[in-house]
Amino acid sequence: MADAKMMSQMTSKGGFIAALDQSGGSTPGALRLYGIADNTYSGDEEMFRLMHEMRVRIMTAPAFSSDKVIGAILFEKTMDGEAKGKPVPSFMWEDRGVVPFLKVDKGLAAEEDGVQVMKPMPDLDALLERAVKKGVFGTKMRSVIGKASKAGVAAVVKQQFEVGKQILGHGLIPIIEPEVSIKAADKQEAEVLLRDEIVKELDALSEGTKVMLKLTIPTVPDFYKPLVDHKAVVRVVALSGGYTRADACEKLSHNHGMIASFSRALTEDLRVSMSDAEFDASLGKTIDEIYKASVNKV
Repeated sequence: MADAKMMSQMTSKGGFIAALDQSGGSTPGALRLYGIADNTYSGDEEMFRLMHEMRVRIMTAPAFSSDKVIGAILFEKTMDGEAKGKPVPSFMWEDRGVVPFLKVDKGLAAEEDGVQVMKPMPDLDALLERAVKKGVFGTKMRSVIGKASKAGVAAVVKQQFEVGKQILGHGLIPIIEPEVSIKAADKQEAEVLLRDEIVKELDALSEGTKVMLKLTIPTVPDFYKPLVDHKAVVRVVALSGGYTRADACEKLSHNHGMIASFSRALTEDLRVSMSDAEFDASLGKTIDEIYKASVNKV
């Protein structure tokens, strides 16, 4: 059963969710942005060590606390790592008051019907059992919608909710993330299909079941308000989706009840070469900006 204090925070506290969950495919790009070139490290082990050091630097910074950051999504290796001598999920909740989530998907399958569903997750139950033991509250899994294909969108949403029910069976709260690409030529039409499919699945959930949704900021402000208000939804969070932080925050500020869950937009100004004071000041400014877009609506 989901922790009651964490559930209360996720349901009603002002703030946003930090996405610290870049996996193998997106890690080199995140490190390059941070100022670590590909030719300065060798192999996955060293790459993930450098990424973990960056994440620890973020989560131990003074501004990274539940005052503004109410949750954080972790990569599996981050969940298994330590911060200040503690397991990361324990450090997050006990020292920072930040609710820990875990990214559980194993990447995207090849595009079909204009979408990419998630690759199979044969070891999901074992991963979820480990997450529960480590004090994780919920999970996140991503699919991608590249065009307004009715069959494709339906397949994405069906898979997301099927896996979501498996996650719920472990007492964890799933963040369901069917991302609509901001590059989709028919993005608005895809969002109409997506909202309809999500509503169908939400309405079919058993009484008292709760999920979260992570969605691309919609073309039409407040288009996802019916999802925000649905009784089965704990929170609707927004991905930055390739927008700059300034653009993502501006768009998010027009969507009532939707809060940020940014990844690249959270770290875009951070550099490995910064002194601790410079790093903490830059991160603090970023957190303030994302927090304001999440809680102060236009």
